Amino acid sequence: MKKTLSVEGMSCNHCVNHVKNALADLSGIASVMVDLATKTAVVEGESLDDAAMRAAVIDAGYEVVSIA
Repeated sequence: MKKTLSVEGMSCNHCVNHVKNALADLSGIASVMVDLATKTAVVEGESLDDAAMRAAVIDAGYEVVSIA
């Protein structure tokens, strides 16, 4: 399963790493790719919980605009 999160508030590579690590720490996540230019995080895994991913990004200090 793959989901794409639209993330606002990232402005540098430190932000990218912060979002990537926050998502990678969740159970069920196999891989995370965060792109600063498109402000997206592509997450792959077996069981992706939208609420948990949104909470992890918010706890890291960023805003999730959408999850597709």
